[in-house]
Parts: sequence; C-alpha cells; structure tokens
Amino acid sequence: MDYTAFYAEVANWIMQVNQQASTLGMQSPAFWDWVVTSTGDIGNKYGNTDLVVKQMLMLINWLEGVHKNMQQ
Repeated sequence: MDYTAFYAEVANWIMQVNQQASTLGMQSPAFWDWVVTSTGDIGNKYGNTDLVVKQMLMLINWLEGVHKNMQQ
C-alpha cells in the first residue's frame, strides 16, 4: 500500500469535511451521508486493510465528538 498517497488522501478528506460542513451543515443528514460514503470510498480504494478501516473509523469518531460538543 502507498502510505504516502493514503495519508495525502486523508488530509484532503479532512479539508473536504470542513467544506461539506460549511455547505451542508454538520447537523444535516446529507453531511453524514457524505461522511459515510466518502470514508467507504477511501476504504475500498485502499483495500479496506485494517489500518485504513481503523483510520477512517477514528476520523468518523472524531467528527461525532465535534458534533456532540456542538450540541452542548
């Protein structure tokens, strides 16, 4: 696996998260649909290896924490 390409894509995805959150709003189902679809796409692209799946799940958990903190 090309780790450099994978982590470059992760960094790009984080930038896209910010854009999607601004455009769609973190509260919207469309935002969370995008999160699930885009993380799945990245996982599939890199063969859903253990590292890739855990990295993408960690990012989803991070977003859920941000969302939870916004609720408080």
